[in-house]
Amino acid sequence: MSTSFQQQTDGSENKDEMIVQEHEHQHESEHEGERSGVGASVRDMAARLPEQLSAIGRDISRTIERAISAKDDYMLAVKVSPDAQIKLGQLVQAGVFGTRAEAASFLIDEGIKTQSALFEGVEQKLAEIERLRAELRGLVGEKKTENQ
Repeated sequence: MSTSFQQQTDGSENKDEMIVQEHEHQHESEHEGERSGVGASVRDMAARLPEQLSAIGRDISRTIERAISAKDDYMLAVKVSPDAQIKLGQLVQAGVFGTRAEAASFLIDEGIKTQSALFEGVEQKLAEIERLRAELRGLVGEKKTENQ
């Protein structure tokens, strides 16, 4: 009995071993496929890298050029009404200005010129406020010396 049992065991072990080897071979093939896919993706990314770096360099260069050419300009974020946004867009669309920011800048400057009397009054009041502050600082300074 033991002999027949051994034969069965030997036969089944061989079958199991073949199945395990076949399964391992399939598993290795799957990993090789995955590895080759990952390798191809990495190669594709590496091939595009010089082009992407060049594009980044161009963008940085343009930004620096704009910053240098706008050395006397100041950026200011301003909320505008929908109507004002439409009007600014129309000025750009008509070719009067290159951007809405340029159109807005022009209109702000023109508004300041038109309201010159208002700004003269504001300047006078600011000068008066500064004079009063200086006067108050003087009073506080006198009190400090008296208390010491």
